[in-house]
Amino acid sequence: MTAPPPYGGPPLPYGYPAQQYPYGYPPPRQTNAFAVAALVCAFVFAPLGILFGHLSLSQIKKTGEEGRGLAIAGLVIGYLVSILTVLVVVVTVVFLAAVGRDLERLDGMAPEVTATPGFAVNELPEFDPPATLGSNCQYPRSPEPSSKPAKPPRTGRVPTDPALVSASITTNRGNVGLQLDNAKAPCTVNSFASLAQQGFFDDTPCHRLTTAAQLGVLQCGDPSGTGTGGPGYQFPNEYPTNQYRLSDPALRSAVRYPRGTLAMANAGVGTNGSQFFLVYEDSQLPPTYTVFGTIDQTGLATLDKIAAEGVADGSADGKPVADVVVESIRLD
Repeated sequence: MTAPPPYGGPPLPYGYPAQQYPYGYPPPRQTNAFAVAALVCAFVFAPLGILFGHLSLSQIKKTGEEGRGLAIAGLVIGYLVSILTVLVVVVTVVFLAAVGRDLERLDGMAPEVTATPGFAVNELPEFDPPATLGSNCQYPRSPEPSSKPAKPPRTGRVPTDPALVSASITTNRGNVGLQLDNAKAPCTVNSFASLAQQGFFDDTPCHRLTTAAQLGVLQCGDPSGTGTGGPGYQFPNEYPTNQYRLSDPALRSAVRYPRGTLAMANAGVGTNGSQFFLVYEDSQLPPTYTVFGTIDQTGLATLDKIAAEGVADGSADGKPVADVVVESIRLD
């Protein structure tokens, strides 16, 4: 008579190899470790969940382990999370780009600055040459492409001698003589002279006139005429911004840009390009617009005539009534 198997289990079927399963039942199949990892990682780091999911399915196919459902769930969740993440990133980038464009458009290239009546506006600071003045002029690419073909000027050290460089703007409304202040703003003068020599300013409009009580300027240098165009590169501020620490609250306070000042327009510190403005009346602006020259009396007379015709829409800031076109800018 056949003895029962150990521990009182039922007798083994006839011919069954008792040594294979000594307790009478096969052990449960293991769950694939990668399948578990795929499901967990799908929530924590989706790409890793996808990787583990594919590894798990491959191993399960070979070994017959449990966990196929977990692996598939990890793959599905991993792909969904990845797709949603990409969509969120794309939407965020598009949104931030749109906000940036709107802020630039609202800020303009030479924003209005108002002051409380009777408020004493400071003068531009005395010029104290920084130790690095003109030692390393750089013109990195700007986010916006060039509005007209142009090459960036030479980089590196730029001489500050001669101190003054004569130039003239020929417009359809009259000539404007300039003295470029190479001793105070060599990187800016270097860029302006380079663009002038390339003909970048030729046949371009002066797109903005401001006739407010605290701001009287004519703005030019944008071939697109939209107020957002430039040469495809940008560069840092020079005088008077470099007379302050970047954390100095005085950078947000108005100073007087006197009649006859030539300055760079920008959309924020360090975003100088090709747009510039000609100050025909004492103007109140924060010291974040690089002063790089002066306008002669003939030029001021030309500007006065343009300003007298006013702004096209009747406001104090916008396209001038006079159709002002820069025909050329030449160095004398």
